[in-house]
Amino acid sequence: MGVAKSWRYTRKVFILANNHHNCKDTKLKHHCLLWPPTETTAVGGGQRRRISWTVVCGVMLFVLGLISFFTGHVASDIEWYSNRLVKRRLWKKKTDRLSTTRVDIWKSDFSKFYYGCSERSPYYEPPTNQRLSNGYLLIAASGGLNQQRTGITDAVVVARILNATLVIPELDHHSYWKDNSDFGNIFDVDWFISNLAKDVPIVKRVPDKFMRSLEKPPYTMRVPRKSEPQFYIDEVLPILLKRRVVQLTKFDYRLANDLDEELQRLRCRVNYHALRFTKPIHNLGQKIIMEMRKMAPRYIAIHLRFEPDMLAFSGCYYGGGDKERNELGEIRKRWATLPETSPDGERKRGKCPLTPHEVGLMLRALGFENNTYLYVASGEIYGGEETLKPLWELFPNFYTKEMLASEELEPFLPYSSRLAAIDYIVCDESDVFVTNNNGNMAKILAGRRRYMGHKRTIRPNAKKLNALFLKRDKIPWESFAKKVKAAQQGFLGEPDEMKTGRGEFHEYPSTCICKKPFKFSNLDNKNQNLTKSAFNPKADAEYGRNEEDQGVHNVQSMVNAGLHGGLEENGGVDFLAD
Repeated sequence: MGVAKSWRYTRKVFILANNHHNCKDTKLKHHCLLWPPTETTAVGGGQRRRISWTVVCGVMLFVLGLISFFTGHVASDIEWYSNRLVKRRLWKKKTDRLSTTRVDIWKSDFSKFYYGCSERSPYYEPPTNQRLSNGYLLIAASGGLNQQRTGITDAVVVARILNATLVIPELDHHSYWKDNSDFGNIFDVDWFISNLAKDVPIVKRVPDKFMRSLEKPPYTMRVPRKSEPQFYIDEVLPILLKRRVVQLTKFDYRLANDLDEELQRLRCRVNYHALRFTKPIHNLGQKIIMEMRKMAPRYIAIHLRFEPDMLAFSGCYYGGGDKERNELGEIRKRWATLPETSPDGERKRGKCPLTPHEVGLMLRALGFENNTYLYVASGEIYGGEETLKPLWELFPNFYTKEMLASEELEPFLPYSSRLAAIDYIVCDESDVFVTNNNGNMAKILAGRRRYMGHKRTIRPNAKKLNALFLKRDKIPWESFAKKVKAAQQGFLGEPDEMKTGRGEFHEYPSTCICKKPFKFSNLDNKNQNLTKSAFNPKADAEYGRNEEDQGVHNVQSMVNAGLHGGLEENGGVDFLAD
């Protein structure tokens, strides 16, 4: 017959209960001790030593530890291999899906659902009169044209924070570019003042009578980078109230990235509306655009940024031997605070600009044909024509401002900032804008193009692309193109790349991007018209209305997940969707 057993704990020891009658301890009757109690038990005429509860616990914990150790390693190995397998399958699924999705590479299918919105709220307080303001704010900008543009934009916001009268900012005449242009040589001063009249009082200079009345000259100071509004109130405002005129020097990126909604929208009004180029610059830019449009209905603008100063600053190496190392090394000495870098490490981290040849390969892999027209915006390309030749062979319809307006350009040649302004205009009006670094012009133009309707803006995913370029000769073109398209997802200027708090506000002006009312029936845009929302400044509920209807993002996610066939328009090109 079977023996019924169970485990129990009695008198601080474990015992085994059973119905077998061979137990010799009559006191416990049907209980046989696994470990005896405090009293000793005779076994074979001797004494058995008691095993303490501490030892029992220690042994059990040791055994459990061994089990956990070995099973933990096994589990972690299984998890590692399973994650790796899942990632491989997801990547394969992603690339396979992308190869079958059709999206227009010239234009985002979802840009029509967004618009720029930087209107003042109904409760936006008007600025104080110049005479009643807290004083005059002088600004000395720093850097090249677009770096100074960020400083000018933030200067208006700081003047608003301090309740000060802003004096037209001074441009940098001592930077690497050695351009002695003043504000009025590049931007329309009168338009700037009148356009911002409801935000900040602005004057061309401090009145002479006021300057003569000062006991001391203007107080000069430099604020830390990314300073919060409270810093200006605590540190700058008391000096302004006391001295009445304060100058802030080296003013670039001196204001925090994240501000309240009203101040962010003021940034947008300055950058996208108030800063208008002078007529000579504007007219020449428009002439070049017309020349490009005469040759082709649409064109790509590329900001190569492959000049010697950029390459020296990046610390990258492009195979030019000792000549390249020595030349760029001398230029790099101009920035005494730059750390030593590893060229290979910088390239692996995606910090190196692509070569013109690599930019051309990326565009061809994305689906642009060799009859596409290119406008190349850049200064002196390092290596000259020899460096540009591979790009020209991939895209023979290759043009620069010098090629399209050589005579008209002559008055501007001594001024790098005015030349940069012309490139800015032509790039802004392009159908596709391609950046080649994360510099100031790239950020400013990317933000503007998002604000103006999410026009296609391609930023190379250099970290992934550099790895592909290293093995370009070892894989077929079809496979290379597929991998490039997959790598570029999230780097094509699609609306869903806009996330609040992402990157610099000048590049991602999320506060100033609003959604239009959306209906799923509007997807068939060939036969239906999109209903546009009108802004009503009198209705607080309508102010800065950013529709919470998530239909736009949901449909875009469906397309990105391969669940929607994509929106095809005339002139669409086979492309991997973002």
